[in-house]
Amino acid sequence: MNEPDGWLRERATWPHHERSRFVDAAGMRWHVQEAGAGPAMLLIHGTGASSHSWRDLLPILSRDYHVLAIDLPGHGFTDPLHGSRTSIAGMSEAVGSLLRVLGFDPLYGVGHSAGAVILCRLALDRRIAPCVLISINGAFLPLAGAAGVLFAPIARLLSSGSWLPRLIASRAGNRASVARVIAGTGSHLDSAGVDLYVRLVRNPSHVAGALAMMSHWDLYAFERELPKIAAPLALVVGENDRTVPPNQALTVQRRVARATLHSLPGLGHLAHEEKPETAAREILKICAASGC
Repeated sequence: MNEPDGWLRERATWPHHERSRFVDAAGMRWHVQEAGAGPAMLLIHGTGASSHSWRDLLPILSRDYHVLAIDLPGHGFTDPLHGSRTSIAGMSEAVGSLLRVLGFDPLYGVGHSAGAVILCRLALDRRIAPCVLISINGAFLPLAGAAGVLFAPIARLLSSGSWLPRLIASRAGNRASVARVIAGTGSHLDSAGVDLYVRLVRNPSHVAGALAMMSHWDLYAFERELPKIAAPLALVVGENDRTVPPNQALTVQRRVARATLHSLPGLGHLAHEEKPETAAREILKICAASGC
């Protein structure tokens, strides 16, 4: 199977490249990383990230679990979706197709930020039937005020021209800019972590994929479905998250019958990259308590 040009450039020094492979599903080619044996665990990253964000958790979690980390459509080294297929429902459908092709039926699901929304959508649509859903700083609710109303239309405008992602990649793909954005999330990553995001942002197709995903992200509709989530939902919250206000988790907890709250003091939006051992310990504790 031919590998994308971006992967051929990055492969030699990409985290866990030896665990990578490419899979055709839903009319597109996916980059996935797989490791370990045991109960199946699915990892879904957030907007603008890739499977690299689990780089330090993968070795820990795969000691006891069969772990699958994916690059979402348009992110990292996975082909893009187009138009309304980049919506929450469209992403869920595409990921569901990938899981069917792989024959991967996760007992545990872990999602970060927007990835937690896709994970819950998969469960709502009965594409997965997990013992527990684990959200790390899940972005479940719309932004407050005018920002929430304007967010998707602005992202749609930005993603409408092929020249703009190239411009953003050329302007934003410098280390100082990326480091400022990461610091603004309330997290502090090491130099290697920052450099990986720099490499992603310098790729115009990755920038276009993130913008396309945001442009069709309707959290108002998803918010109304929160009470329908039947699976246990563990809300792992970095108390220093400056991207998703930590108090949002309290609102979600009130609306989801089987939701529990788990705090990570001092950690920001990228808590699982900032302190992977701490995040892994919390994930393993939640999985063990699920009784599966």
